[in-house]
Amino acid sequence: MLIDSYDRVVDYLRVSVTERCNFRCQYCMPEKPFSWVPKENLLSFEELFLFMKIAIDEGVKKIRITGGEPLLREDLDKFIKMIYDYEPNIDLAMTTNAFLLKGTAQRLKDAGLKRINVSIDTLKPKIAQKIAQKDVLKNVLEGVDEALRVGLKVKANMVPMKSLNADEIIDVLRYCKERDISVRFIEYMQNSFASKEIEGLKSAELLDILRAKYEFSDDGFDGSSPSHYYTMSDGYRFGIIEPYEDDFCKQCNRIRLTAEGNLIPCLYFDEAMSISKAIKAGDIKAAGEVLREVVRTKPEKNRWGGDEGEISSRAFYETGG
Repeated sequence: MLIDSYDRVVDYLRVSVTERCNFRCQYCMPEKPFSWVPKENLLSFEELFLFMKIAIDEGVKKIRITGGEPLLREDLDKFIKMIYDYEPNIDLAMTTNAFLLKGTAQRLKDAGLKRINVSIDTLKPKIAQKIAQKDVLKNVLEGVDEALRVGLKVKANMVPMKSLNADEIIDVLRYCKERDISVRFIEYMQNSFASKEIEGLKSAELLDILRAKYEFSDDGFDGSSPSHYYTMSDGYRFGIIEPYEDDFCKQCNRIRLTAEGNLIPCLYFDEAMSISKAIKAGDIKAAGEVLREVVRTKPEKNRWGGDEGEISSRAFYETGG
């Protein structure tokens, strides 16, 4: 079992298989050129899988595949099947922008993937194009439909932004509710790679908008999830992720691995330790020591909150958020 210095059990690993992305979203990396890390710098799926086995043996119970956009990496379903075959009971999920999902959902499900998270920031094609800097909405919604058809459980994420999509909060919730998709509204996380024009909505503003249309009760936090949950009178449940609140990090149980082998203890911070050399040498003992050290030094909380309202220099496209 992996336990950090604040007595939090760390049993959730987010694995970025690529930093490449086919979107250039305003809140992530709107000005980054379309480039990629040389293939030789990336861990192969076999090398990533070797570390997955170490992590699972150490107590990791949930693995989420992320990017960039993970579906840009060829043969992703084969990597998923490696993990599933090793531990069928692992909670195996993926975060995707869904642009390529229509043609891959069945293969992913057959390989052992159980759940996906998809960003649905708008239901308007022109706004989607403005956010992603690409005409994307038709493909995204078709991908969501296909994922539901093949039996994948789907969650949706929305980042409400003033002057962009804040007027669609009710519409996105209704879209998700009609399809039995759980939606989480995410407060915009300030980072140095995002557009300087973005102004996000705080949770109190979100709740005021939702309360004008619906009645709901406050459920608080659910285990180690970062979402603050609410239940509507008909039983539908939605969440709000509030990284600026003091209790956001209180139950954090996750660490992140980049495609190049950097193991990161916190989404906010740049600090990382590399497992690449140990994994490429097949040195399981050394890789396990790095894992335990990263967990041991995991910080208590991020620095988005407080009086300063600091901006993170973390490149989210390397860690999948």
